[in-house]
Amino acid sequence: MPALPSPADKAQLSAPSKPTPTFSPDKVSVIFVLGGPGAGKGTQCDRLVRDYGFTHLSAGDLLREEQDREGSQFGGLIKDYIKEGTIVPMEITVQLLENAMNDDLTHKHGNGRFLIDGFPRKMDQALKFEESVCPSKFTLFFDCPEDVMQERLLNRGKTSGRADDNAESIKKRFKTFVETSMPVVEHFENEGKVVRIPATRAPDEVYAEVKQKMGERGFEMEK
Repeated sequence: MPALPSPADKAQLSAPSKPTPTFSPDKVSVIFVLGGPGAGKGTQCDRLVRDYGFTHLSAGDLLREEQDREGSQFGGLIKDYIKEGTIVPMEITVQLLENAMNDDLTHKHGNGRFLIDGFPRKMDQALKFEESVCPSKFTLFFDCPEDVMQERLLNRGKTSGRADDNAESIKKRFKTFVETSMPVVEHFENEGKVVRIPATRAPDEVYAEVKQKMGERGFEMEK
């Protein structure tokens, strides 16, 4: 895994600039998956992996794994950001995603299709990833009202064991999503690169629409 920046001064974290993205969009297909916490992104991603052969990368899962990885320089820093419901510095998240994509293509013989779940959460993440890692094909946005998401998360918190599935953290996560992630959705929507899916329905109904939209964008099921 390439070295990540030193956490000694998080204000000075910076990723090296690259003349071209690491991966060509002609060979690698990246779909961002966004939606508020509890919108059902993970459930839909599981089905897309099963039917379309995508590799599912969750930015949140990668960060949680890194915070628990023995010897990680960034474990404590990531833990503090997650606990507060705020966004981990861009450079860390982008590097972890690039590392995971490279590992999948190099060691797991992946087919170059990636769903990146819960990312980008801020405009700087979106711009940096597309500039330095790979331009995305489009963003799947699962649109769900706050009250529905809150009920889902509180129910999940009874069994998930996740530190951020509690009422206080959930409220912070909603606020963060609206203030920082919705501008990302609007940016890509203005570029014609957003597929907006109403996500209050049952998972099967949501997925039926997802499959339809995937077909319209040129993605066929593998099975």
